[in-house]
Amino acid sequence: MPGGPQPALQPRHRHAHAAHPHLRSRRAEDEDAIASQRKSLVSTGDRSAKIRTYNYPQGRITDHRIGMTVYNMDAFMNGEIGDMVEALQFAENAEKMKGDQQ
Repeated sequence: MPGGPQPALQPRHRHAHAAHPHLRSRRAEDEDAIASQRKSLVSTGDRSAKIRTYNYPQGRITDHRIGMTVYNMDAFMNGEIGDMVEALQFAENAEKMKGDQQ
């Protein structure tokens, strides 16, 4: 070991104590950002935000995103959903094309 004066070292707890308020505020900001993102991904559950309605007494299904109504619920519930899937794909492609033109 070389001789001479040694630098004074501060204990780790002193640094940690000084960093806590900064870390605490940063953590709160991160949690707020995560909560905001999560809230934007989750629907409100409001009736106006519905995607599809199944009306059993009248035997109809309405997809509110594209405004399509199918009046054969039994077939739809047994897996004959091709018409609805095609309409959804068509609407999605139209939306993509509209976005590309802008």
